[in-house]
Amino acid sequence: MKELKGIGLFVVLGVIALIATQALYVVSETNQVIITQFGEPRGEAVTEPGLKVKTPFLQKANYFEKRYLEWDGDPNQVPTKDKVFIYVDTYARWQITDPLKYFERLGNERGAQSRLDDILDGETRNAVAGHDLVELIRSTNREASQEGVIADIAQDSLQSISVGRGVIQDQIVELANQRAEDLGIEILDFRFKRINYAEEVRRTVYDRMISERNRIADKFRSEGQGESSRINGEKERELLRIQSEAFREAETIRGRADAQAAAIYNAAYNRTSAARDLYSFTKSMEAYRNTIDSETSLIISTNSEFYKYLNSID
Repeated sequence: MKELKGIGLFVVLGVIALIATQALYVVSETNQVIITQFGEPRGEAVTEPGLKVKTPFLQKANYFEKRYLEWDGDPNQVPTKDKVFIYVDTYARWQITDPLKYFERLGNERGAQSRLDDILDGETRNAVAGHDLVELIRSTNREASQEGVIADIAQDSLQSISVGRGVIQDQIVELANQRAEDLGIEILDFRFKRINYAEEVRRTVYDRMISERNRIADKFRSEGQGESSRINGEKERELLRIQSEAFREAETIRGRADAQAAAIYNAAYNRTSAARDLYSFTKSMEAYRNTIDSETSLIISTNSEFYKYLNSID
């Protein structure tokens, strides 16, 4: 009898535990719950965390994320407004704002992701096709950050934009939320993860970049050659000026020396006859030494001034 009572108590406790597990459910801070009965929602969404009660065996708790969720788009090849084919890779963040609508329209996260693929991919294609490439890759009409020639060339090559990437992303979010307003979700943020040229366009772009850099190099080379010519011209002009001044100074010094030598010669010649004879003798000796050696033969007359001192040697 005691064994039957123990088994009965155990069965009763098991039934109570089973009913409790079916009647009680926990809502955490990161979840929100929709209660359904035979697949149909009952009441509003339960968003407050805590221990909750439902009808056991008849009702079911369906849990949904309260946190931000991630959407990662597939890279697609899309033409821009200026007919450039590019690969666009995107991502977004979204949140379940109305669990009841979300459950009725989408059912679960897989259905939501599929619906977001349609909405965000479509709006991305429309946005890319409606704008030029430069507006997709730039956000502002910024000034060139370099200085000098490269800055001037870079500033000339920067096209002005009226929209920019940031505005386009905001427009995609706005239009996508308009299409998703009855789905119980909100798209919080959208970004272009990567934008790249299609393979057939990439080589053309690289060639254009190479051509642009060659143009910059040619400009530097041309300016360098011009500066070199200017420096060489100034050098030649300065060299000629120095040579001219040096020649003038040398001629001035030579003229003064000749004048001084002539004055000395004249003063010496105007002295007494003995001094003049000594001077003549000295100059004649210098002439003999400079013109006569052991192999020299002279043919002169006896009344020659050059012969006068030779004749007096005897």
